[in-house]
Amino acid sequence: MRRIAQAPNLAIATLWVHALREGGVDASVQREYLGAAAGQLPPDQCLPEVWIEDEEQFDLAERLLHELRHRPQRRWQCQCGELVEGGFEQCWRCGAMMPRI
Repeated sequence: MRRIAQAPNLAIATLWVHALREGGVDASVQREYLGAAAGQLPPDQCLPEVWIEDEEQFDLAERLLHELRHRPQRRWQCQCGELVEGGFEQCWRCGAMMPRI
């Protein structure tokens, strides 16, 4: 096993692990319940971590995690007039999909 990342919270760690698994990397969350010890231990030691099982998949896992953490941010005007920002590809006002350019 090898640690690939330390997440800011359990929700993010879980999302990262799910994305890695979808990409074919066997990953798990460690320290998921250590947040309860914050105050007794240094806070940075209580954050959840993402670990991969097979060290040979480390480069793939790093690439997948980098792509997930650096998703393209867009800003586009929907046909209904709503300005949609961020990584969203669907308008939250009318449900229309982002036009392909």
